[in-house]
Amino acid sequence: MAGFRSLAYQVRDARNDRALRRHSLRRCLERFAPYGHRATWWHLCDRHGIAPEDRGADPLRLVAALEELEDARAVWLEYERQFAERRRREKYHGLRRPEWAWGGSGDAVVRCADPWVRPEGALGEVLRRLVRALESEPGTACPVCGERELRWPEGAAASAPVGPWEGAWAWDGPVCGGCGIVVPRPALVDLPAPRRSLADVPAAGAA
Repeated sequence: MAGFRSLAYQVRDARNDRALRRHSLRRCLERFAPYGHRATWWHLCDRHGIAPEDRGADPLRLVAALEELEDARAVWLEYERQFAERRRREKYHGLRRPEWAWGGSGDAVVRCADPWVRPEGALGEVLRRLVRALESEPGTACPVCGERELRWPEGAAASAPVGPWEGAWAWDGPVCGGCGIVVPRPALVDLPAPRRSLADVPAAGAA
């Protein structure tokens, strides 16, 4: 399976036809898509004047979109590197691993709840704002746009687990009413998601 760098090389390779170069860019999003695959693709198309279904897109536009994606990826990889180093130091000193620790996959790190509603600006700048928030004291507003209207998606209470927060539940927070991202919980002050109590869970065999 080709990695991100190999696919990026195919996007830049002038010997490849336009369809292959576009396809390679789409496959790059399988390795890194900070808004989620669909939202990131639409973002890049909007920013660089690429018709989403155009298999013969201008190679210069494809490369420009790739460069924006690469910049954002570099920002996030550096954050992951520093996070890993910090955790090693903390473990050496016997500090407990935080429940919200990022798993390191790089996929949808600042997911958009609705692919049509996305932050303004380049991906790299959006991730820089997020990283600054993650490395600072938690706040009460969206780390990307500063909006204070944060709402949990409808049905979150019914689907939230009863036990301790783990995995995606420890990362995904409320949706920003401004830019539409799912705000990572570590960027916010202690803000428990709506969830069921044990009393709300139907007993076995209950109607």
